[in-house]
Amino acid sequence: MRDFYEILEVSRSATDVEIKKAYRKKAKQYHPDLHPGDEDAEQRFKEVNTAYEVLSDATKRKRYDMYGEAGIDPNAQAQGGYSGGFGDIFGDIFDIFGGGFSGGGFGGGYSASPGAKAPRKGADIRYDLNLSFKEAVFGTEKEIPIRRTETCGHCHGTGAEEGTSVHSCEKCHGTGQIRQTTSSAFGRFVQVVPCDVCGGTGEIIEEPCSVCHGHGVETKNRKLNVKIPAGVDERSVISLKGEGHAGEHGGGAGSVYVYLHIAEDEIFKRDGADLFVDVPIHYVDAVLGGNIRIPTLEKIVDYAIPAGTQGGDTFSLRGQGVPRLRREGRGNLYFTVSIFVPDKVSDDEKKLLEELRHVSSPKMKEREKGFFEKLKDFFD
Repeated sequence: MRDFYEILEVSRSATDVEIKKAYRKKAKQYHPDLHPGDEDAEQRFKEVNTAYEVLSDATKRKRYDMYGEAGIDPNAQAQGGYSGGFGDIFGDIFDIFGGGFSGGGFGGGYSASPGAKAPRKGADIRYDLNLSFKEAVFGTEKEIPIRRTETCGHCHGTGAEEGTSVHSCEKCHGTGQIRQTTSSAFGRFVQVVPCDVCGGTGEIIEEPCSVCHGHGVETKNRKLNVKIPAGVDERSVISLKGEGHAGEHGGGAGSVYVYLHIAEDEIFKRDGADLFVDVPIHYVDAVLGGNIRIPTLEKIVDYAIPAGTQGGDTFSLRGQGVPRLRREGRGNLYFTVSIFVPDKVSDDEKKLLEELRHVSSPKMKEREKGFFEKLKDFFD
């Protein structure tokens, strides 16, 4: 799973109030009721809830900050997630109060086997990808550049030059941690810190790899192909499993999360799978009715509007919208007409319009009469 702080889009120093606010925003964004049938949104919703469950609990958050997911995994002890063992934890508590149990207070205590290291999943990578309006609507394929850590090809992840050995640190006995004890009037205080000899790895490399210098990983520039399905929108995130940074101690690689950003179009406005467009029509067509031309995503089609169409009237073309993401069918296209009134007319047009001025329809005369009768009440 991705880093919990990244899921909620908060910093590691975020307050409880900031975390709760971020959770509400994300939970609303990915709630299954708003995305019926969308498995990606459902998965995101689960991630958001898991992240909030940990970060809203002070104890769980502290363990997560120290040990990552291993710190909140109930099976972490068996996997070596707490390299010092619970005997060390309880021993530290009694040492603080001068009890003198020193790790063996619980039947000899528990300690991780020397060199035991839990597999750790590699870090995830975020990539922001800009798409044009048409690319998002129809789908496309993009190549994105990333920079990630990979298992060193020279030493195969051991960190040691070929032919040399790696052995457990003699100071920490392979645990990667040592205990520092200080005394005060309140008793002894014990602090577990990374081993200063091996740097917390628990291993000593005789001759570091000439390529990765003992790290076991090297940084590479890669290009990944990303298939963009038709119908993605600004909220879409595409995950590429196993394409992130290399894991540690046998852990799997992280993922690449591609966040999509969609450019707006000059003609079409989009809301989910539906499209909206404003279409200017001639005032004669509005009065008499007739065929007008309507742009769709693929072509321009004819549409018969009724006589007496008013400016602002909206009509629909079923199934002419955006393909529905991960579902069959398409949304609708809605067009709103605006009546075009020319600022200049020819002499013949002017003559006809002057004749029309004196031949008002009974309905128009009735509407004018009603309007001015209302004004009488206003002025009285």
